[in-house]
Amino acid sequence: MLALKNLKKSYTDAGEQHTILNNINLTINAGDSISIQGASGSGKSTLLHLLAALDKPDSGEILLNNSQQPNQGNDITQFTEKEADAYRQFRVGLIFQKFNLIDCITVMENVMLPAKITGKVQGEYIQELLDALDIHRHINKLPSQLSGGEQQRVAIARGLSHQPPLLLADEPTGNLDSKNSDLVSHLLVTTCKKLNTALVMVTHSQKVALLTQQQWYLDDGRLTQI
Repeated sequence: MLALKNLKKSYTDAGEQHTILNNINLTINAGDSISIQGASGSGKSTLLHLLAALDKPDSGEILLNNSQQPNQGNDITQFTEKEADAYRQFRVGLIFQKFNLIDCITVMENVMLPAKITGKVQGEYIQELLDALDIHRHINKLPSQLSGGEQQRVAIARGLSHQPPLLLADEPTGNLDSKNSDLVSHLLVTTCKKLNTALVMVTHSQKVALLTQQQWYLDDGRLTQI
């Protein structure tokens, strides 16, 4: 689905250049579950931003459909702003540590937002998603009426409601206690597996990381499989 080829990213601080990603290579296939660990500031979130076409690398390619040779239009690092918006709307789901739910609308309305934007509203699929994440009984509540674990399950449903082939999760259980972290992380991985959605998850938790098929560690700009 995606092939990362020799990605490099650096930043300048006080006139000094620092390399945060150095020749990153990674293949993401449909249905893969991948976790990325590393110290704070190691570049984990930067890598997710590149995968979401929210940022551009200094050099390297991110090729759609695992193409070995770049064809016109399939390197997301070369997307225009309009192309990047369309890529995120139709091909990518996003889950954040702080949930980022809209407080003034119901759980169901939050879940349905991406599906309505893309026009991919499928009632049977949405119901299956709500049941899998055990939030069907909360659909008419506001997010503020839910616990942290329940809100993160709503965020997972929202990220998957438009059936994206790729789900990017940035510390999705970082604000949860141990019990809710275990529950939500299991639900996240199993739901993506059931839907054949590729999952790339940044986490500080080795316990959460071990739920995924592949575990990688980012250190000194290098990505190493554990």
